[in-house]
Amino acid sequence: MATASSTHLHLPLLPLPHPHRRFSPPPTTLLRRKHRSASVTVSVGADKLGDFGARDPFPAEIESNFGEKVVGFSDTEHKILIPNVRALALSQQQCIPVSSLQAPMAEDEAQKLLKKVVGWRLVDDGTGQFKLQCLWKLRDFKCSVELINRICKVVENVGHFPDLHLEQPNQLRAELWTSSIGGLSMNDFIVAAKIDEIKTSDLAPRKRVWA
Repeated sequence: MATASSTHLHLPLLPLPHPHRRFSPPPTTLLRRKHRSASVTVSVGADKLGDFGARDPFPAEIESNFGEKVVGFSDTEHKILIPNVRALALSQQQCIPVSSLQAPMAEDEAQKLLKKVVGWRLVDDGTGQFKLQCLWKLRDFKCSVELINRICKVVENVGHFPDLHLEQPNQLRAELWTSSIGGLSMNDFIVAAKIDEIKTSDLAPRKRVWA
């Protein structure tokens, strides 16, 4: 009568770590780098590509204070510079009182500032003095009145106001100049830049879609 046979697997016994034995990390490579008179030791794991090393700086390098020119040097002085008025955008500047003895802005300077405002142009009033002028074509009369209200809201606390002309029910014209000097000043460009930030896309004529 046959009997069932059993199979026994014999696995090698692995030594258990001693409870008081400290774990030894893998070999490490020590990189030594000298900075001035201090010595810094950096420990990194073994790299598969090979060990990396560092040399001591040459005397000429130490004399050149090359460490002070390295990004992230702890002794680097960091300063936060406050932007001056000229560095700010025109729309962020404030108008200042203009003396009647001040000469109007020259045309070449006005042409340079004209690049900083959108939709405005220089016009000669016939006496050799210039004004800033902008023209909007709107959807209807109601939109023209709404744009006038938005412009008034922006400039009411500025202290410098444009001349607004409703030429047609859907066409508004604005002119800027400093009457006390009979020409343009920086205030005119500041107000023009503030007006440029007014939303007008919802007031513009609707585009026709052809089938």
